[in-house]
This record gives sequence, structure tokens and C-alpha cells, in this order.
Amino acid sequence: MPVPLIIMSAPNGARRQKSDHANIPLTPRDMAECAVEIIDAGASILHLHVRDDQGGHSLDVARYKASIAAIRDAAGDNIIIQATTEAVGLYNRHEQMAMVKELKPQATSLALRELCPSDDEIGEFSAFIQWMTRENIFPQYILYDEDDYLRFEGYRKRGIFNNDHPFTLFVLGNYQGTAPEKDVQQLKRRTEQAVFPWAVCGFGINEVDALNHALNKNGHIRVGFENNIWRNEKQHLTNNAEVIQLCHDAAVKSGRMAATVDDVKELFSL
Repeated sequence: MPVPLIIMSAPNGARRQKSDHANIPLTPRDMAECAVEIIDAGASILHLHVRDDQGGHSLDVARYKASIAAIRDAAGDNIIIQATTEAVGLYNRHEQMAMVKELKPQATSLALRELCPSDDEIGEFSAFIQWMTRENIFPQYILYDEDDYLRFEGYRKRGIFNNDHPFTLFVLGNYQGTAPEKDVQQLKRRTEQAVFPWAVCGFGINEVDALNHALNKNGHIRVGFENNIWRNEKQHLTNNAEVIQLCHDAAVKSGRMAATVDDVKELFSL
């Protein structure tokens, strides 16, 4: 039986503003309304960013708590909320880990190159992972290129992640659209070799290619206004729920169902 497709929603990210798309959710109220819509469309994980008063990226714990509370009030426990630790050039790894330790989110995303930029930090990073394991925090590790993958796989084999099959996200491309196609293809090949569960994300209308790869190779997908606001080269998507629905419908057509929250919890023993 095919593994259900986990459809992750990244509704806002760290950069885009209302001037980019009127329906990008930035406030706690926006996020609550978005959560209800994406759940109805088939999302099971919400990748959460919060913003400061000027709309800039923030890792402020109080802002996270406000958004999470608003989402839970509107949507209950019908979605897993994954708090980002993304630095965006504003935070160092100690600040990123401190946010997670104070917030204790249900789930979190961790860019390997940010939290453990070299082997010199592996002891501290390993201790942080052990702490997350004790706190039952569900991590997803973000890999941007071949170097990230090779280091990740080496750490996995050494048992650094306290899990032989950690959840990962392979980033196919970049915001600027300058990632060489050979690098994207290399990461795709790595997903086919992976012995752990993985998702992919794309940028712009290349989200469609990422979705097709996930469907065909038994992976999972992350989509949303963080990476793409376009339905095609000329038209904007209406909202985040539209692209979630597109993924849901493509999954059903391919013979895979969209994963529910319960499916995700069962897959990862949460």
C-alpha cells in the first residue's frame, strides 16, 4: 500500500509581504484563518514563521506562542505545527537553539548548515538533539546541497540524530532561481538513495516538478507562499489552500492519499 503523501504548508516564510500577495498570512489571526483553510484542503503539517511589528523575520518566543495559540483555537489539534529556526542572517545557532528550548514546540525545522556548520559543533548539536528527544519534539532536518547531504548521512550513520530514519527536507533550488540544474538533479538522486523519510520543496512554478518527484519516488512535499505565489507564469495562486488542494488532488490521482495528522503521528511514532 502506498505511503500517504505528507503535504506540508509553508504559508509565509521570512521574506514576502502583503505587497507581494494580499493573502499572505503574517499575523496570528491570519495564520489561524490560513490553518483552517489548508487543513480542509489536505495539509497535515504547518511550517510556521512569525514576524515582528515591521513585518520582518523573528524568532521571538512570545510571537510564536501567540500564533500557535490562535491556530489551536481555530483548528484544534488537526495539524502539526512546525516552528522554523531559520536564521535569515539575523540569528546565530545559540539563539536558534535557545528559542526551541524556551518554546518547546511540537515540531521544528533545523537547517544542518546553520545549527551545525562544521564538525567542530557536533558535540553541542548532539546534546541539543538528545534534549529534543527527551522533550518529544519532532525535528525535520533541512539539506540544501550535496555537502549538506554527505555530512548529514555521515552523522546519521554515527547515530547523532538518535534516530536511524530522521525526517528531512531536500531544498530543490533557491529563492533567487540561480541554483545550477545539476545540483538540483543531484539532490533528487540523493532522495532516491535515502533510507529515511524525506520531503522536497521547489521555488516558483518549479513546485510542480518537486511535487511530481515526491509522488513518483514515495517522498513528501512542502509547498506554500514561502517559496511560491504563482499558479503559472502569469497568474497568482489565490491563497495557500489552493496549492494544498492541487497537491491533494495530484496525490489521489497518483494512487496515494494525502496524509492526515494521525498518519504522520503513526509514521514517526509521535
